[in-house]
Amino acid sequence: MSVSIFDNFLTTPDMVAAFDDAAVVQAMLAFEAALARAQAAEGLIPPAAASAIGGVCNAQLYDIPALVRAGRRAGSLAIPMVKELTRTVALYDAEAARHVHWGSTSQDVIDTALVLATREALRLLDDGLRDLAGQLLHLAEEHLATPVLARTLMQPAQVTSLGFKAAGWLAPLVRARTRLREAAGRALQLQLGGAVGTLAVMGTHGDAVAARVAAELRLKVADAAWHTQRDEWVRLGLEVAVLGGSLGKLATDLGLMAQGEIAELAEPSGNGRGGSSAMPHKRNPVSAMIALAAARRTPQHAAALLACMDQQHERGLGNWQAELAEWPQLFLSAHGALAALGEAFGGLAVDRARMLENIHALHGQVFAEAASGYLASAIGRPRAHELLEQLTRRAAADKRDLEPLLREAIEADPALRARVDPDKLAAVFDPVAATAPARRLAERQLQALRAAMAALDATHPFHE
Repeated sequence: MSVSIFDNFLTTPDMVAAFDDAAVVQAMLAFEAALARAQAAEGLIPPAAASAIGGVCNAQLYDIPALVRAGRRAGSLAIPMVKELTRTVALYDAEAARHVHWGSTSQDVIDTALVLATREALRLLDDGLRDLAGQLLHLAEEHLATPVLARTLMQPAQVTSLGFKAAGWLAPLVRARTRLREAAGRALQLQLGGAVGTLAVMGTHGDAVAARVAAELRLKVADAAWHTQRDEWVRLGLEVAVLGGSLGKLATDLGLMAQGEIAELAEPSGNGRGGSSAMPHKRNPVSAMIALAAARRTPQHAAALLACMDQQHERGLGNWQAELAEWPQLFLSAHGALAALGEAFGGLAVDRARMLENIHALHGQVFAEAASGYLASAIGRPRAHELLEQLTRRAAADKRDLEPLLREAIEADPALRARVDPDKLAAVFDPVAATAPARRLAERQLQALRAAMAALDATHPFHE
């Protein structure tokens, strides 16, 4: 397919190749060859005809740009493709040419070709998800006890662990890989219905022919033609869209944590990566930028698929054609985001010291909830909450740490002093100790994610 320089910026050459003109035309020809062989096996056309047709089902024999131009005039790429295939077969066997595309229709060949191209696209997504998930798993395991600020509503909230945060990035990707496979198992099916979905021309042989074509192309046999029943197909596209959203969330967090004022994470640099044409000091998070830009395009393409579902009667007018144009865009964006984030996390720099600096810069206020919880056992929750509320305001106003202010308040209250353990109070303000709840949850979550990843890695549904 032809993409602009700006599209290329947000995707990968491999995904472009999966949907390019040559790949789609070759998939269309693979359908025609399989159809001819299946019909010959069922006695519907001569074996010699099937051999002659299959012998010229090679996209390199055809002027693909000319086919694309003719397809615009004809209203379907299949029409000039079948015409040229018929003409080419006739050069070698005029009788065989009579059997080209017999009993099929334009939507059969185009939908099946797009299914074949999509299977390759799903292989690329599956491989990319495997690699990025492996990087995130390693990050999570390495940083289970690394303190980092958790932020809610864009404001510092409490201390969590980087490992817990990374597990939160990882989990949606493992789920996406699982659900893409599940949706593909339903959606990657042969399209073969003939003019109105009944395979009428093939008579009683229609089901057998469909089974043979599906087997050769390694596709599921559909219960019936799905010319205007697009539900399973669109569900697969929507799973790709959800993946795009999850990648956008990951890119957002990476970009925010890489901000100069935060500087907790940094993408790889060097060889001009992340530089500025005007400011030599800059280290831009280009992977996060590419992934975010790709993800931002996803909702519109997903909405377009849904908008195209109201297809008329047995064959759609305009909506099917719009769906065809929108479909590759979801995959182009998703793989572009995957590849960009894979580059980022493949060489990610984690600044533990800066994470601690950012925690300490808040003068202990992020430990206020934990301190209130500890004091609640001594003086009750309402009084503890009120005391910490007052002290956090003083800490902010005076630029003092909360812990010494709290110790002063405890020393000034004999009843409170008698019920507070200094060592336990110190633990409340220890950033590493504060990661314990997050660490426990992350360890449990990672155990389940490792098992899910191993099960996914054991099978390869999109490979030959």
